[in-house]
Amino acid sequence: MNPKPNSTAPATEESAGGSTILAWLYVGIPLAWGVSQTFIKALALFK
Repeated sequence: MNPKPNSTAPATEESAGGSTILAWLYVGIPLAWGVSQTFIKALALFK
């Protein structure tokens, strides 16, 4: 039971570098904004 060689591997980050970076920014920027807003509002609870 030898595994088949991985000749049909999906696209890697190297071959899709630009779109991968854009996808991370598309998710990361709103995520960072949401986390920062949550942190700011949580600080008000401890005043």
